[in-house]
Amino acid sequence: MDLSMDLFSPQAAPAEWLVIATGVAALAVTVPRRIWLLARNAITIAHEGGHGLVALATGRRLEAIRLHSDTSGLTVSRGRPTGLGVVLTLAAGYPAAPLLGLGGAALLGTHRVTLLLWVATALLLAMLVMVRNAYGVLTVLLTGAAFLLVSWLTSPEVQSVFAYAVVWFLLLGGVRPAFELQLKRRHGGAPDSDADQLSRLTHVPAGVWLVFFHAVAISSLIGGGRWLLGF
Repeated sequence: MDLSMDLFSPQAAPAEWLVIATGVAALAVTVPRRIWLLARNAITIAHEGGHGLVALATGRRLEAIRLHSDTSGLTVSRGRPTGLGVVLTLAAGYPAAPLLGLGGAALLGTHRVTLLLWVATALLLAMLVMVRNAYGVLTVLLTGAAFLLVSWLTSPEVQSVFAYAVVWFLLLGGVRPAFELQLKRRHGGAPDSDADQLSRLTHVPAGVWLVFFHAVAISSLIGGGRWLLGF
């Protein structure tokens, strides 16, 4: 069997009701607070992975990624303390999950479920190398293992359901963190948030950066949703 052909070959399109059902399931995970507090770990993986990927892309030295049980995270990179590289690195966190969801929706729009699952697994394995705390290693390992097991051991139908649910979750779950940050800042919390650090670096108000985070998340949800639903 030619693995490259399997990776890039389109799979059968799922029924429309199944696409809608996975979206409803993702929404049911995103809205209730108790479920969200657990599921948010996946968004944190994407958030910190976004910081790390852009740090490397802009020539910074990525030193560590940490993921914590309260769903917070920290990415440490070294390089110039000012300039475009550090601005792009800081700005990449909140848009990461929605943009990953948008990319996943683009792949699913062409019915390349297998490719999506393997790309996600590869990104998680690459991130694992830079995780420096036990909870973070466990979280990324379990997430990567889920993708790997679904890719290897389940039927194409199950793979399709899993892939659509994951992408819907990235799109829907990617909207909520910016609103949470906005609420924290309104009550005087999160003084060192990404938006506040970006404000100090660029002299652009933190509220403008929040609008940017909202715009990316909502635009990705609209665009990704259209791809997933075949509009």
